[in-house]
Amino acid sequence: MTTPSDNLPEGPRPVQPTLPSNLSGAPDSAALGSTLTTAGSPFSAAPTSSVSAQKPPKVKVRGSLLKLMLSMSIANLAIFSIWGAVPGILLPLQVQGIVGDDPTAKAGALGIIATIGAFAAMVAQPLAGMISDRTRSRFGRRAPWMVAGTLIGGLALLGMGAANTLVQIGIAWVIVQIAYNFAQGPLSAILPDRVPSAVRGTFAALSGLGLMLGALGGQIAGAAFATAIPAGYLVFAGVALIVIVLFVVLNPDRSNKAEPKPPFNFVVFIKTFWVSPIKHPDFFWGFLGRLLLFAGYFMVTGYQLYILQDYIGLKGGAVAVIPLLGVLSLAGTLISTLIGGPLSDKLGRRKIVVIVAGAILAISLLFPLIMPTLTGMMIFSFVSGLGFGAYQSVDTALMSEVLPRRTTSPRTSVC
Repeated sequence: MTTPSDNLPEGPRPVQPTLPSNLSGAPDSAALGSTLTTAGSPFSAAPTSSVSAQKPPKVKVRGSLLKLMLSMSIANLAIFSIWGAVPGILLPLQVQGIVGDDPTAKAGALGIIATIGAFAAMVAQPLAGMISDRTRSRFGRRAPWMVAGTLIGGLALLGMGAANTLVQIGIAWVIVQIAYNFAQGPLSAILPDRVPSAVRGTFAALSGLGLMLGALGGQIAGAAFATAIPAGYLVFAGVALIVIVLFVVLNPDRSNKAEPKPPFNFVVFIKTFWVSPIKHPDFFWGFLGRLLLFAGYFMVTGYQLYILQDYIGLKGGAVAVIPLLGVLSLAGTLISTLIGGPLSDKLGRRKIVVIVAGAILAISLLFPLIMPTLTGMMIFSFVSGLGFGAYQSVDTALMSEVLPRRTTSPRTSVC
């Protein structure tokens, strides 16, 4: 069976700059932290100069391309259910079980563990992209790391379930972050690798939908394991491994064993953490916007359990409320995701969707501040779902089209 990548020209594909992983330890969706090698491919993003920015030719999503799109959504759902359940429910409950109910102690302990894990992820994802770009196998560049990362990450989750000290939890969480970023980065790179530019908005929308369904569904499912945390880790790890293996089997990439392998350059790797905002303004603004939007959103959702317990005052009833908030957020996400991606493809523009999404999300963050009640959190959940879903629907497509490429002019303007 052929895939969209079967017709790609042979030969090495240039290594492109990478994006650091999310800094929150929370869903990163469509994380473009891997190396998105689009140069030299017929599926490369169209030139993004103001002169050449035109609507790409129409492409029908059917056959192997349709199967790839649906599979990517399910794969994102499986991985991001872990990012929804673990840092959102299971990890905070596990930390609370060790340090007690003191708000300052548990928030501080969770913050330290999450921060260390975030730094590990920040390094792991661009490293995963660089290594997967240099991987040569009969299964292609991405598949071996997707499977290995999911397997090792699952074993680390089992280790978290057996941990009974903060140090043990912290070590296991770092391994989880590194391993799943080695799976998640190559998975994200499949979009620019194998998807035509004309339908990347639709792909990104459905991938983003899978991401948000996973993240929010993970919160809902994670609440069911509030009293059986090790079992929860086992279930989420097992589901992710099965889904990723099926993804690789159902969407085989072409062998790249004959391609020459570029040498690893440590200086180049370090430079992946910096892209000149003067030479590549579109990438700079896209990345900065993404960083600020994610930071604002996950500053609230990352501590949602503790906010419900101590700020809203629900105490022991907080866990039972999380599924309700997850459903409300999911409703908003479904609405905006199914509209945003296809709309951006039709318009041939991504920026307008991002601007509207950011404004909606900013407004949503005011509700818990103005209304420190369950009603305020419910409104926040729905409205933030609208904003975050709209953003996720075009995020991957937008970032894949503003990545600096050696074949384009340093100054570009997109959207």
